[in-house]
Amino acid sequence: MDLNDTPEQAAYREKVRGWLEQHRADAPEARATRAGAEDAEYLAARRAWQGRLAEGGLAGVTWPEEFGGQGLGPIEQVIVNQELARAGVPGILDVIGIGMLGPCLIAHGTDEQKGRYLGPMLHGDEVWCQLFSEPAAGSDLAAVQTRARREDDGAFVLNGQKVWTTNAQFASYGLLLARTNPDVPKHKGMTMFLVPMDAPGITVRGLRQISGEAEFNEVFFDDVRVPAEYVVGGVDNGWGTALTVLMYERVTIGLGSEGMGYRPDRFAKALASDPSAVKDKSVRKALGEIGTELLALRFASYRTLSALAQGQIPGPEAGLAKVTTVNAAIAAGDLIADVLGPDALDEDNEWSYMISFLPGLKSAGGTEAILRNTIGERVLGLPPEPRLDKGIPFSELRAKEKEGSAA
Repeated sequence: MDLNDTPEQAAYREKVRGWLEQHRADAPEARATRAGAEDAEYLAARRAWQGRLAEGGLAGVTWPEEFGGQGLGPIEQVIVNQELARAGVPGILDVIGIGMLGPCLIAHGTDEQKGRYLGPMLHGDEVWCQLFSEPAAGSDLAAVQTRARREDDGAFVLNGQKVWTTNAQFASYGLLLARTNPDVPKHKGMTMFLVPMDAPGITVRGLRQISGEAEFNEVFFDDVRVPAEYVVGGVDNGWGTALTVLMYERVTIGLGSEGMGYRPDRFAKALASDPSAVKDKSVRKALGEIGTELLALRFASYRTLSALAQGQIPGPEAGLAKVTTVNAAIAAGDLIADVLGPDALDEDNEWSYMISFLPGLKSAGGTEAILRNTIGERVLGLPPEPRLDKGIPFSELRAKEKEGSAA
């Protein structure tokens, strides 16, 4: 495998680098944390910068040209990410929208939905959020209980709660998974909806994290009315639509390890600041194991890029990249904390945010246990876990749960 740029890729890299050098002064600061979610002025600057990136062809690189993208491949997207990091400037603000929800709309949306929403999303005029997880439906996403009742005029009325929703506090729209038919097995009775976040009946509440920020939110829906044209991918076809989002989510997390700063050389530099750690064989051994995992992830990511370049949709194996990224970074954070001591958790220390943020990332995009089960069954062909809910209508499952609680 030749991992060097082809002449065409090298020319593209020079083009991207030149644009960034010319416009670097227009970029807002590249903050090490996501605490900017509570800073209106910073958010406005990030929106404007995303618009500039879109104008320069550096946002939506892999989107079709008809929707404002560049129609290029995933390798070109990686080149853009690398050059953004090299220039020391932030990338797009709406990673969730452009990286996950936009591709879902492109794959499953109507022509009217694509024409209305993709342009403002690309330019940062309208930020989006992902309304999937619930208090009783996280990794088992098919257990969602948010209800969508169809009215006589074809509209739907939404009731329920979502949780761990990133960017909901300033999003204009969200993609929401709700149950439209409880009388069929749980994977078959869901529908995806496009939801304006300022619709009457929606309440957003921030969830304060150990890192001190409120990046995530819980969102309540009380008789929220949405028209029939807000259905994405067809009524009762929500699970297939949601899988598109989930696959892109896991690829985004897995391929983003270096962009997040989870690099062996950076970890080694931090540990080398303590002379005693350099001489400690156990520290060197632990760092070597972490570096090996991240190196293996890099080459697995190249394979994923090759599949994407050939037009393939990310498969369940993408979940392994997410598992490896998070576990290796957590191990690095633990090792740095052990070596640097309490100073590593000081709010002014560059490692404090990573150490406090990463445990939550273990659940994002599916917990490790769920992802490993999925990979074992659908990639390795291992026998599936026993399923008591298979083929049973969701309404009967809920009734049995209530009976069990009462007992």
